[in-house]
Amino acid sequence: MSRILSQLLALAVASCAMISSAHAEDLVRLGNLKFAHYGAISYMKEIAPKYNLKIDERMFAKGIDITPAIVSGQIDIAASAVDAAIAGRAQGVPTFVVAGFAEGGARIVVGKNSNIKSISEFKGKKVGVARGGAHELLLFAELNKYNLTWSDKPGKDVQIVYMAFADLNQALNAGDIDAMAQSEPQASQAISQGFGVELLKPYDTELGMPVRALVMTEEMYKNKPDVAKRVLQLFVEATKTFIENPALAEKYVREQMFKGQITSQDYKDAIGNSPFTYNITVEHVQKTTDLMQKYNVGRMANPPVAKDWVKLDQLEAAKAAIGAK
Repeated sequence: MSRILSQLLALAVASCAMISSAHAEDLVRLGNLKFAHYGAISYMKEIAPKYNLKIDERMFAKGIDITPAIVSGQIDIAASAVDAAIAGRAQGVPTFVVAGFAEGGARIVVGKNSNIKSISEFKGKKVGVARGGAHELLLFAELNKYNLTWSDKPGKDVQIVYMAFADLNQALNAGDIDAMAQSEPQASQAISQGFGVELLKPYDTELGMPVRALVMTEEMYKNKPDVAKRVLQLFVEATKTFIENPALAEKYVREQMFKGQITSQDYKDAIGNSPFTYNITVEHVQKTTDLMQKYNVGRMANPPVAKDWVKLDQLEAAKAAIGAK
């Protein structure tokens, strides 16, 4: 009798283990940045259980900083400027671009007392920018448009001062730089707080309006196709929610991401310059790659070919499943 009870107990334990395993959430480790237009990416963790996923979010200072974490196996998906993703791929980082998530997100802002009215007046000035992101490429494209030379060393028309996004506003306010290529909402904050003046949104070059990229490791995309499928569906739903419910999007970004550190107007100004999207194209990634080579951004010996690593099939399937356009 005791033998039968033991067998029944063993079966019950095994059954419970199987049920638990069947319902266990798949862990997905996300690398993200603290910008307003990265909000829908962050929101993914709030609705992840619906897709039997758990999103473990880790914030980084800039996109290029996520690369070592991907290489070391600490990150599965990441929000990134296309430039940073391309530079990483050129270095052999095994990732695919699987979606876009925001457009624009950049302003060139000058000091309030600079009296600068045009990029052509940057000659002899110091301009701050973060290295390795869309803003660096956009800045160089603008300088090239006006036939200005640049370097992070003295001697060229424009001296580039590299620093983290978080430090640019302080440097402009202190007068350590004359202008900056800044992201959102920091650019909007500089303007609203009165120490910065918008010179332009730098979308009038051959690059056009940049698109931010959601990247996924090849390991997840190739070896965990079911997880990859659910991640893309989760991404599309989170983004669709933010697009269709701007009040919820604002509340989440202001209260959860920025802990009340940005105003409602700062948020609206930022998202007005960096709308949420799902989409990205092979052509945009290739154009970005070509311009990076032209301006030596990322210092790539072997630039990747976009069609080889931009994989949008799961995105299109997810959009169809969720009912997104």
